[in-house]
Amino acid sequence: MGRSESMLSFEEAKARLETAGQGHVLQFWAELSAEESNTLLEEISKLQPEELLEHCRAVAVAEAASRHSSADGRLDARMKPVPPEFIGSVRKSEKETLQIWGDEGLLQISQDRVAVLLLAGGQGTRLGVPYPKGMYNVGLPSGKTLYQVQAECIQKVQKLANVKHGSRCTIPWYIMTSEFTLGPTEKFFKDNEYFGLCPSNVVMFEQRMIPAVGFDGKIILEKKNKIAMAPDGNGGLYRALVDNKILEDMERRGVEYLHVYCVDNILVKMADPVFIGFCVIKGADCGAKVVDKAYPAEPVGVVCRVDGLYQVIEYSEIQPETAEIRGPGGELLFSAGNICNHFFTRDFLKDVAEKFESQLKQHVAIKKVPFVDGEGNLVKPTKPNGIKMEKFVFDVFQFSKKFVAFEVLREEEFSPLKNADGAPLDTPTTARRSLLAQHYRWALAAGGNFLDEQDKPIPPKHSMTQNEDPPAICEISPLVSYFGEGLEKLLKQKNLKSPFLLDENEAENLVKTT
Repeated sequence: MGRSESMLSFEEAKARLETAGQGHVLQFWAELSAEESNTLLEEISKLQPEELLEHCRAVAVAEAASRHSSADGRLDARMKPVPPEFIGSVRKSEKETLQIWGDEGLLQISQDRVAVLLLAGGQGTRLGVPYPKGMYNVGLPSGKTLYQVQAECIQKVQKLANVKHGSRCTIPWYIMTSEFTLGPTEKFFKDNEYFGLCPSNVVMFEQRMIPAVGFDGKIILEKKNKIAMAPDGNGGLYRALVDNKILEDMERRGVEYLHVYCVDNILVKMADPVFIGFCVIKGADCGAKVVDKAYPAEPVGVVCRVDGLYQVIEYSEIQPETAEIRGPGGELLFSAGNICNHFFTRDFLKDVAEKFESQLKQHVAIKKVPFVDGEGNLVKPTKPNGIKMEKFVFDVFQFSKKFVAFEVLREEEFSPLKNADGAPLDTPTTARRSLLAQHYRWALAAGGNFLDEQDKPIPPKHSMTQNEDPPAICEISPLVSYFGEGLEKLLKQKNLKSPFLLDENEAENLVKTT
């Protein structure tokens, strides 16, 4: 929560906790070693008394509101779709229009006005790993992790801007971590020499941690000397920008536009020039990429307007009959699926951080939180026993003066990694399959022909279902191609043996044999 200048004494810690009605946090004090005592005091020192009291009160209010929400207050009854004039679309736009947007984006990148900001504070719990998701290897032929794929995308789009404008530009990479992910992420980048990026242009910072609270309004202890803490959601970004002086760093570098995204999307287009250019040309201060919902009840939030303000309505808040509503052409009326892929101006982020952050909604997450009982025994609950509060990054849409949405193709831009293999969706297998299918389509479009291990032609297949592997395995390094560009001169009329890995060395070999 708050950040303290120095560690409190026992008496100061006790007074701070009792002011907030949380004196039980020190119940095991007499049993702690000196080291354990210091750890607990250090944790308490970060909890400002006013914020702590307000947090516990807000938890109780929000939890009660979530239990007693009524149909009268239903958001979906007041939903309106985003007006067509504020929507851009990859699928519906002319090639020339997309070119104009892309050129504008590359121009802004070439002038060092664009940065990317990664939301990476969450743990890989659902994925079943004890380390940050960005370090995960989904099983690509190259063995690359999500972090490496994203780092190489940044290098390639910088190069595209440099070639077009004769510049030597930089896209700073801001990475918001948490107490859980900062250390491992820093070490991983150092061990891998920042994947070819300049270390000074990779800026890691930490979001706040807030206590988990029981249904009785009391802070939960996960150990005798440790409070159960959790990151404050990806909407914690706005406080973290202030706490860590990130906005000042952006201003010093001349950054005006931010592409903000979540770590787990293997198909993310880092600093997408087309998206950036569209938003800049439209004069937007805030933008969101969206995908068409696959079916009415798909569990994704919907970007829409409520009472004239833009926001994301979670799927759980939308009644089935509302989700089923269709427009004149038979399309779903509320089809703009949120994929946590956003555009913000720096000025907008500054306004949110300084004026509106305190107004962001607190979302209730009912969780099973391990705790120590009155005798100090560790208990792993079998049913939910606590509440973690979090804010969402998209809850700032309501403060936008000029909001736009940008519709992209799911198969080209959205395949999240959330669950371990064995789950039906969003697994390492589906993420890997999505990327390899995309690269296979790029190779076919460039005129490549695939051969099997016996050098027999593999019949091409131009469309595949989500549960289907491409006929040939093809991985294309982001250092070679950002979105499929430049491949025809390498692959046209070439026989490519599956599995085919097109990295920079292979690209050089292909150029020599052309």
